[in-house]
Amino acid sequence: MARITAASGITAALAAAALLGLAACSDPGATAAASAPASNASSSATKQFNLTPQQDRIKVEVDPAAAALVPAAIKADGKLTVVTTGGTPPLSTFATDNKTLIGSEVDIAYAVGESLGLQVEVLPVAWADWPLGVESGKYEAVLSNVTVTEARKEKFDFATYRNDLLGFYAKADSDISTVKEPKDVAGKRIIVGSGTNQEAILVRWDEENKKNGLKPVEFQYYDDDSASQLALQSGRADLTFGPNASAAYKAAKDGKTKEVGTLEGGWPLKAEIAFTTQKGNGLAVAAQAALNTLIKDGNYGKILDRWGLSSEAIPASELNPAGLPKT
Repeated sequence: MARITAASGITAALAAAALLGLAACSDPGATAAASAPASNASSSATKQFNLTPQQDRIKVEVDPAAAALVPAAIKADGKLTVVTTGGTPPLSTFATDNKTLIGSEVDIAYAVGESLGLQVEVLPVAWADWPLGVESGKYEAVLSNVTVTEARKEKFDFATYRNDLLGFYAKADSDISTVKEPKDVAGKRIIVGSGTNQEAILVRWDEENKKNGLKPVEFQYYDDDSASQLALQSGRADLTFGPNASAAYKAAKDGKTKEVGTLEGGWPLKAEIAFTTQKGNGLAVAAQAALNTLIKDGNYGKILDRWGLSSEAIPASELNPAGLPKT
């Protein structure tokens, strides 16, 4: 059942507080966001995705320089054990056999591991379980849409591999072409997740618009994606605003929606998704070297394009960059 409510009574102060409280959240269902150039996707052409267990992944060669950086303890058994949460296409999900993990995170795990000369094993794990598993050394890394934060840097090392974005999406034949600043959402009917970082951003923009005499946003909330998409396609809503990766995947897959704007993670701060390892064990250094080789030789770009995520590509992997601040 859908829930549609207005948010005109929420104050800017509450929005700011919600923003700070949620900015460090990076569960795949609640990614963060900040201002970035919008890209318009007016084509309704669809993209075919291989969702079978036979993935035919991008082939990579061993990178000797990066492989030389692999910690001896990991090199000893020649294996890299990576965990991901699954259930969030195109990042990590299950293939048509309902047991094989596939997705962009899985592809990157294999590409990095194989570049390092290691045998790769990717396992499903609950979001709440990866921190202890990686910190204790049970798992060597997690690739599951993990955003770099200052709090997490106290326990983990990071090698970045993707921008953390939110996206505005409209019906494919919508007259809306660009959303990049508050005035662009004035008077729009926008579907957004309740209690999320994107809602806090939108509330803040709405308050600014109302102070400037512009029409308020009509906030719409739905309990499931099917109801949300029906509202957009039937014309009861103008836009959706949420994690860009899943929305980009749906737009590419069915051609029913188009991206009209993106915001970078942690608005107004930048945030990045990273290959996350146990702090101080040296694996992140090797992973960063492997990622930068994959970026330079084009295989990284091929992986993101394979899953419709080219808009989230980064020019170079960074080791432990500035993360979202502690709240």
